[in-house]
Amino acid sequence: MPAASSRVVVACLCAQWCSSCRAYRATFERVAAAFPDIRFVWIDVEDEEVLVGRVDVDNFPTLLIGADAGLHFFGPVMPQEEVLARLVRTCSESARQTVPAHADVVALLHRVRALQRE
Repeated sequence: MPAASSRVVVACLCAQWCSSCRAYRATFERVAAAFPDIRFVWIDVEDEEVLVGRVDVDNFPTLLIGADAGLHFFGPVMPQEEVLARLVRTCSESARQTVPAHADVVALLHRVRALQRE
């Protein structure tokens, strides 16, 4: 059975036209390299409109973090490396704690996790 952290997925919901997102991508990739047992996925909300579904993303960057147990975090974050690393660490260490979420967000988590299995 894989370690709990291997089932964790961190998805960044951004847009190519957003200068903050473009700058944040390198940060996201650095943090991903520091957590090799966690799957990191970059999702352009316009290019991946079908994947994102009915979830509205109003602020960038927005993160979706979840695992087998459910959703751990969904919302905008400050585009800072320390913030992302701390959030990923906290969510992966408390993999059984979940937060309530709208059904559309939970459905997005399931679609992103399905990508993880591909």
